[in-house]
Amino acid sequence: MTERVTATEEAEALIEKLQSIHGDLMFHQSGGCCDGSSPMCYPAGELRVGEQDVHLGAIGGSPFYMSRDQYEYWKHTQLIIDVVDGRGGMFSLEGPEGKRFFTRSRVFSDEEKRELQL
Repeated sequence: MTERVTATEEAEALIEKLQSIHGDLMFHQSGGCCDGSSPMCYPAGELRVGEQDVHLGAIGGSPFYMSRDQYEYWKHTQLIIDVVDGRGGMFSLEGPEGKRFFTRSRVFSDEEKRELQL
C-alpha cells in the first residue's frame, strides 16, 4: 500500500530517541512562513489539530498532519521525512539534538495515484 508520508532510517532513529525522552509524539507541517515550513515535532496532544488539518499517516508510530492548503499543493507527492544537521523550529522537539526534520518528496506514479484515488 502506498503511504502519503514515510521517514528515512535517520528520521526513524531520531523519532525513537525523542519518544524515549518525551513519550508519544505528533508531527505537523503547516506550510506557513518561518518554522511552519518544516515538519514540527510535538508531544502528542500539545498542538490542537483542527478541521483544516489533514492526517497523512504516521512516521515512527506518530501521527503526521498537514494543513489543508499545504496538502492541496503537495497531494500528488509522497512526503519523505528526513533529518539534517542544524537547528529547526524553536518549538520542535528535535532542536536540542542539533538536528532538524526536513521534508523531501517524490511525485506519485500513475499506479500510486490510482491507488490513492487522486
